[in-house]
Amino acid sequence: MANINRSVPFIRSVVHATDFSAAGERAFAHALGVAVLRQAELTLLHVAPEPSPDFGTFPSVRETLERWKLLEPGSAQEAVFDRLGVRVTKIEMAGRSPAWAVAQHLENWPAELLVVATEGREGVARWLQGSIAEAMARWSRTMTLFVPAEAERSVIEVADGNLTLANVLIPVDRAPDPHAAIEFAVRAAEIMGDNNVTITLLHVGDQSGMPSVVTREGPKWVFARMHRAGNPVDEIVAAAELVRANLIVMPTEGRHGVFDALRGSTTERVLRRAPCPVLAVPALPI
Repeated sequence: MANINRSVPFIRSVVHATDFSAAGERAFAHALGVAVLRQAELTLLHVAPEPSPDFGTFPSVRETLERWKLLEPGSAQEAVFDRLGVRVTKIEMAGRSPAWAVAQHLENWPAELLVVATEGREGVARWLQGSIAEAMARWSRTMTLFVPAEAERSVIEVADGNLTLANVLIPVDRAPDPHAAIEFAVRAAEIMGDNNVTITLLHVGDQSGMPSVVTREGPKWVFARMHRAGNPVDEIVAAAELVRANLIVMPTEGRHGVFDALRGSTTERVLRRAPCPVLAVPALPI
């Protein structure tokens, strides 16, 4: 088994920021699926200028779990925790900037994973708009999973909760440090993979710039290495199609916060074109 660095946080709590749109259904499925797999706390967070006290508009946890055949039809609310070990909290927050409000929430109640939906260029831009660098710097250790509404491939299916993690793509360079991203991929494969998961380390650019990364094969995962020359965004997207990636794991500079690191970055541009969910993983502190 690989030597897994347990100092990398792995998902004991998940926050899903929802806007109640149909585009968010796939992101909600990923947040709920991860929470079930990890028996993690799940917070559904909605931000609006004038919040409504009616929680009926939130995505339905029990109905989804019943559809996935993880709960019996008509199960009581308590069954989500009693049967599956998932504690669910629904929160309405007042605010005109969703990103700022999410940052405030995570400052007060830190989580290991934030899950948000994207809708191509417009969806990503909505989360990145405005001056949010200061707010995002407060939760620089939060991994963020961006789930495209129309993803060609995903990890968790909305309809039945089926899990598919066969191929993971990790773009690597000497900076940001890719080790935290690699550790996450290994641990995801260890927990989620039924058969061998192929974790492809992709370097775009001069082959001499490929970082020296020590990897070990495990019972459920193998590593592959790929080198491509060209525009980094084009090549990452092309490689994701080539290996049929279910997940792209992007190392980001952690000291400025995930969203701050995304502004104008390779990761942000990959988000706009990704054929599958993209996980931004802040680099470990030196």
